[in-house]
Amino acid sequence: MRLLFSIIFTITALSGCAKKGDDNNTPVTIDMNNKDTTTVAADSLSYLALGDSYTIGEAVPASESFPHQLSIGLTLQKHPIKTPKIIAVTGWTTDNLISAIDRSGLTGKKYDFVTLLIGVNDQFQHVSQDNYKIKFAQVLNTAITFANGDKTRVFVLSIPDYGVTPFAGGNEASIGPEIDQFNAINKDISTKAGVNYLDITGISRQAATDPSLIANDGLHPSPKMYQLWVEQLLPMITAKLKVN
Repeated sequence: MRLLFSIIFTITALSGCAKKGDDNNTPVTIDMNNKDTTTVAADSLSYLALGDSYTIGEAVPASESFPHQLSIGLTLQKHPIKTPKIIAVTGWTTDNLISAIDRSGLTGKKYDFVTLLIGVNDQFQHVSQDNYKIKFAQVLNTAITFANGDKTRVFVLSIPDYGVTPFAGGNEASIGPEIDQFNAINKDISTKAGVNYLDITGISRQAATDPSLIANDGLHPSPKMYQLWVEQLLPMITAKLKVN
C-alpha cells in the first residue's frame, strides 16, 4: 500500500494555514479533480465528503486532502471515482455544516458513498455536548439519505486530537479528554445507526512524536497523515463496494 501511495506524493509543497476559530458560513461545494471530465467513465462512482478543515485539507494542496487521496486509491484499485463533491469549510461546527447542506443545492441528490468527519470545532468553540449529540445525529441521517438510504455506504471518521499539535500550546491534557468525549458521542450514534466508523484519533496522536504528520501551519494534518487515514479507510470502502 505504501508503495502505491508513493506515486501520489510527488506534488508541490505545503501551503496556507488557518486557525480553528476561523469561520465562513458560505456553503461550499468543491470539485477537487481536474476540470476535464471527458476521461471519467459513465459508471464511475460518485462520492460526497462532508466536514470541516480536515475534509478540505486546510494548509495542504487540495490534491493531497484525504478525499482526493481516497479517490486516487479507489481508482487505482479499479473503482473509478467521479470528481468528489465536498461540503466543508475551515471552522465549521456541526450546526454550520447542517446549514450549508441546506443551502448547497444538493438536496435530493444521491451518491455511491459518503464520508463524514465533523465535531472538532464544536469542541473548540465550547458547543455543548448535548447540542453536538442532537446535531451529529441529524447530519448523519442526512448523510445516509445522500447515500440513498444505504447505511453500508456511509463512513464516519473520528475527530483528530489537535491537542498534540504546536497550535495547542501544550494543552494536550485538557484537549485530548474532551476530544475523546465528543468521539464517544459520534461513535455511539454511528454504531446505533449501523454505518461504518473509522477511528483515526490514534493516528493523529502519533504527531506528538512525529512532526512530519503536521502541516506547516502547526495545526492541521500533513499529506503524510492523510495518507495514513486513507490506508485505513480504503479497504473499508472497497469491501463494501464489493458486497453491494
